[in-house]
Amino acid sequence: KFEYYRAEPLLSGVLSARIIQGIQRTGTSASLKHFALNNQEIRRMTINAVVDERTLRETCLKAFEIAVKKGKPDTVMSSYNRINGEYSGESKYLITEILRNEWGFDGVVVSDWGAVNDRVAGIKAGLDLEMPGSQGINDKKIIAAVSDRTLSEEDLDKSVCRIIELILKSTLNRKQGYQCDKSTHRQLAVKALEESAVLLKNEEGILPGNVNQNVAVIGTFAKMIRYQGAGSSKINPINVDNPWDSIVEQGVNATYAKGYSLKTRKSIKALSKKELDEQDALIKEACDASKDKDIVYIFAGLPEGYESEGFDRKNLCLPQEQNRLIEAVVECNPNVVVILIGGAPVELPWINRVKAVLLAYLGGEGVGKAITNLLLGFKTPCGKLAETWPLSLKDIPSFNYFPGGRLTVEHRESIYVGYRYYEKAEKQVLFPFGHGLSYVDFIYSNLEIDCEECNLGDKINITFNITNCGSRFAKETALVFVSHENKTVFLPKKELREFIKVSLNPGETKQVSITLDTNTFGYYNTLINDWYSASGQYQIIIGPSSKNCALQACVYINSPEMPQPDLINIAPTYYNLPKGEFVISKQEFEALYGNSLPVSDNRATRPYTPNNTLEDVSHTFVGKIVNKVAEKVAKGVTEVEKEQEGMMSNMIKEMPFSSLVTSGEGMISENMMLGIVDLLNGHYIKGIKKLLE
Repeated sequence: KFEYYRAEPLLSGVLSARIIQGIQRTGTSASLKHFALNNQEIRRMTINAVVDERTLRETCLKAFEIAVKKGKPDTVMSSYNRINGEYSGESKYLITEILRNEWGFDGVVVSDWGAVNDRVAGIKAGLDLEMPGSQGINDKKIIAAVSDRTLSEEDLDKSVCRIIELILKSTLNRKQGYQCDKSTHRQLAVKALEESAVLLKNEEGILPGNVNQNVAVIGTFAKMIRYQGAGSSKINPINVDNPWDSIVEQGVNATYAKGYSLKTRKSIKALSKKELDEQDALIKEACDASKDKDIVYIFAGLPEGYESEGFDRKNLCLPQEQNRLIEAVVECNPNVVVILIGGAPVELPWINRVKAVLLAYLGGEGVGKAITNLLLGFKTPCGKLAETWPLSLKDIPSFNYFPGGRLTVEHRESIYVGYRYYEKAEKQVLFPFGHGLSYVDFIYSNLEIDCEECNLGDKINITFNITNCGSRFAKETALVFVSHENKTVFLPKKELREFIKVSLNPGETKQVSITLDTNTFGYYNTLINDWYSASGQYQIIIGPSSKNCALQACVYINSPEMPQPDLINIAPTYYNLPKGEFVISKQEFEALYGNSLPVSDNRATRPYTPNNTLEDVSHTFVGKIVNKVAEKVAKGVTEVEKEQEGMMSNMIKEMPFSSLVTSGEGMISENMMLGIVDLLNGHYIKGIKKLLE
């Protein structure tokens, strides 16, 4: 996937905890990020996320809480954005009261790159380390604040001590002459994709294929595979393979056709006749290569320029020429298998016409071998979707409110994220949360629960069987949901509370044992500022996905009576979601939020400050000049990788002037920045003096 483990808090929290444990087991410190609500790239450095307390706790912070408590990371990275008007790196509520005091985090909190607005306010809140250094600018401000007693030595000492402890720990863990076991890492990379790729569709059992088939391999991605995300997530792999070479190495009689170009980003209507003719020629070549073949593997997906750090996707569409390619090849040969490459859901207008779809996400350096092993049946797919795939962009609950205005983004969807929304609103989806097929069938049976009634805080032990009905070794992931109806408080239909992966030999049945903590069954009650499960009947639901519920059992929980937030009369839509587009009125969201909403969008005007961006001033004379300079800088930085030009351009335009100083590595001084701000405000002599200094 790209950028996040996805929106399910339990899954994200557990996976994050495991990777933190794995990283730190080697003596390397992990950094959990971005804390918190860094949910968009557009205006991510200045946007104010407006969110109610319950949503903040249940959907935004829960994954961090699990990762901190179970993973125990050495560092946590604060995000750029503001939350309810306060920069995350200056929020004592987030960093000290919740992260440190509630969750017990005792490590270093570090800023994102250039994400420091007020260094002194950050230290007071518990932000220890600034990244990158500010050329000494903020150091002087810290000294001045201690001198005039606006910053206590005690707060400064706490940060200093935490940083020293991290340095000492890192020094102790440093290994001289360490050599990486490249072969073992390579094997792990292959295994990781083999066990996470998701078989979305497999009509007529067309997969697995075999080495004796005559095969057509279509698509530029087959040879020039995209295996990682773009932006600061990029790393340097040691040995990247590709699917075409791996398929050929197995002795398969295969024919290749390019199918499409990765450079075209225009719509069909915008293409020149020459460009359209070039596309048509590639499609014809692919069709000719596909005729009379036993099976056709089409590699399709999102090019790097479609998804990256620095900007958000504006639609869920694959490139149009890829959709045209698939539609055309299906006409020539119905035995088409599409291998999808990319970091997030896409619309699949041809889904009912192809026989199979294998989702490989961004598969890492072993992507070629892993995909080949899955296609040819050397391995059995066992990955599950960590997100719901909607039918269209308009089906997403945040569609009408994302990415917000210039100033704020409003989380009006509240707790209704992912399957929580689609099931409550009874909306059809392309693929449900947890969906993932195998080359074998599984049977769930014999659910037993050790109590029919218990008290809140008790543990519940459940057992059930999973049987592999096939003739090959396979793995299955069982999902455990809990459902409860509460007439006072709005709730999802069900929520994930546990999951487990089981390995099964052909014909084998295994008993699975799981312990559930009833403290995790509830919601965040804002009237008591704590998690709460009301007395009543709770349904335990087990199955392979959120849609397929194979087993069910009930338990009654006795709980102390507490006041509960009743919003049914002032925010009724949250209790009965609309069947069409998700729309919440301003009045209802204010009732949930508990306050009037801040202004979301307006045009930036004088007086401008260091917190304004180049985009804010692009309509001014001085702003237009500065923006032209910024565009040249972006082009220069991305000269080698043209696909990253859009990312860099957006990042510079949406970066506050103050961050240009700290992130620019000396390219622009603080005095120069203040001079530009003076010019924007019409103080020309004053501004020019500062620039000349």
